Amino acid sequence: MFSRILALTIKEFIAILKNKKSRMVLILPPIAQIIVFGYAATFDLNHVGLGVYNEDQGIVSRDIIARFQGSKTFKIVKYISNDSEIAPLIDLQKATAVLHFHRNFSKEMSKGKPAELQVILDGRNSNTALIALNYIHTIVADFNRHWAEGKQDRMPPARLKVRSWFNRMLDSHWFIIPGIVALLTIVVTLEVTALSVAKEREAGTFDQLLVTPMTPFEILVGKSLPGLIIGTLEGTFIILVTVFWFDIPLRGSILALYTGLFTFLLSAIGIGLMISSISVTQQQGLMGAFMFLVPSVVLSGFATPIANMPELVQKLTLLNPMRYFLVIVRSVFLQGASFDLLWTQYIPMAVIGIVSLAVAGSLFRKRLY
Repeated sequence: MFSRILALTIKEFIAILKNKKSRMVLILPPIAQIIVFGYAATFDLNHVGLGVYNEDQGIVSRDIIARFQGSKTFKIVKYISNDSEIAPLIDLQKATAVLHFHRNFSKEMSKGKPAELQVILDGRNSNTALIALNYIHTIVADFNRHWAEGKQDRMPPARLKVRSWFNRMLDSHWFIIPGIVALLTIVVTLEVTALSVAKEREAGTFDQLLVTPMTPFEILVGKSLPGLIIGTLEGTFIILVTVFWFDIPLRGSILALYTGLFTFLLSAIGIGLMISSISVTQQQGLMGAFMFLVPSVVLSGFATPIANMPELVQKLTLLNPMRYFLVIVRSVFLQGASFDLLWTQYIPMAVIGIVSLAVAGSLFRKRLY
């Protein structure tokens, strides 16, 4: 039995490596996507366009403006001289926000009176607007604290002292890049397994399996091993890039991480073989993999918190193996989690893998007999 499985596994690897398109799929997309996601995908804002309308020209307003000039987050794109210049700046998306200091801003601050600083935001992208507003709040709050200390004003009785666990600098790359391990691994594994049977059926070589002494179980294992090996290699490559190129700390157990990777691959291979077994052509296999991948990523918590989704959708995410592996990979990288905290994530993925492989085996049996 083992010799037959090994022979089928070797045949699968030869078929994959001899095909130029298959080699390109395995090598180029993961490298391109890790670079794109690693550098371009971020929840942080940098070089936010800022307009400044300063009717005051006093020392206080100039001090606040200087703080925005010295910030890496903001880039002052225009100094406005009248009200009519505000709308075009926002409408044409040349600036995300406009600061407006009224004429008596510095005078009121010097007298100890509260002075208002108007902030006009482009609300078309609400998430960007809220993040930019939080940055503005931070700069203004820092100015207020220094102003109060310089004037020897009575400070508030309660002051916030913020300490962030697991991600001290609140760098969103630390959240996004470990998640790419799950994203790229499932993409490559699904592409390999979803095409394995459909490719043979389209080429006419699937019928040759009917005359071999191999059982459906042996065929299933032989078709699964290439996806498992390739997925493990791809996952290892992305983990190494994450740690040594993007300098994301790997604080937890490597064994716990690879246990999660194995169960995740098991479920992805089962789903891929199910898709492949019901596909007649490679195009159908690709479409089936794509139809699974898009909802899988959206419902995984990769970018959108699952807790913010409707209750019915939250229940649907329980059938998504990527949901569980994202928890594992982020917990191991950032939290330093081990088996005792992650076992509840392993079990659902193992169940999904076993059930999907059983269904794929049943479909193989119907095809063979």
